[in-house]
Amino acid sequence: MKVLIHGTGVMSSILKEVIEKEGELEISGFADDFTNEKGDIIIDFSHFSRLPAMIDYSLKNNIPMVICTTGYDETMLAKIVEASIQVPIVLSSNTCIGINLMNDIVAKIAPQLRNFDIEIIETHHNRKVDSPSGTAKSLFNIINDALDNEMFLVSGRNGLHVRDKKEIGMHSIRGGSIVGDHSVIFYGDDEIIEIKHSSTSRRIFANGAIKAAKFLIGKKPGLYRMKEVLE
Repeated sequence: MKVLIHGTGVMSSILKEVIEKEGELEISGFADDFTNEKGDIIIDFSHFSRLPAMIDYSLKNNIPMVICTTGYDETMLAKIVEASIQVPIVLSSNTCIGINLMNDIVAKIAPQLRNFDIEIIETHHNRKVDSPSGTAKSLFNIINDALDNEMFLVSGRNGLHVRDKKEIGMHSIRGGSIVGDHSVIFYGDDEIIEIKHSSTSRRIFANGAIKAAKFLIGKKPGLYRMKEVLE
């Protein structure tokens, strides 16, 4: 399988190293903007501003995509969904196995903890551009879906007001070289339940993206998630 890597930053470079070391796949492109590169799959670890051009290239050449970039808005999401009508796409803000298991865990326990206060805390290195992280946003959406979409998001806190029982607080911390920590904390009366995942190496994201790329081969057009890849 020939892989086109979209983006030339830190994460893309790690992906390139992993693929070259394993030797199972072939890299046929490594660029921020494709011109005439050919391949069987695109794996994207770029910047959200580069997504429109990549999607156009994918559709023009009928190449499936694994999109791992975060920070895009609803308009860009709509373009991704529209593109999935023509080519198969795996869309994931976090491709590691642990986070996707964490998604399942919080979805299962949230309905049992309806009277608990819920907070989400995410910590990343000081070079990360978007806040909150795409993974933290996904955790909120998963919990909210499990609670019949009755919750609303509060990003940080400021001012004087009592906490609403329907709010989920989200907090972003940036510092040093931390790869990524995500915690969902359920605060009840006299007890606290915390579900936490820590990434100690970016290689886990590369390995997950490769797994997603292999999953897409032969798939019909559609929008797929890591949950389906891991199943």
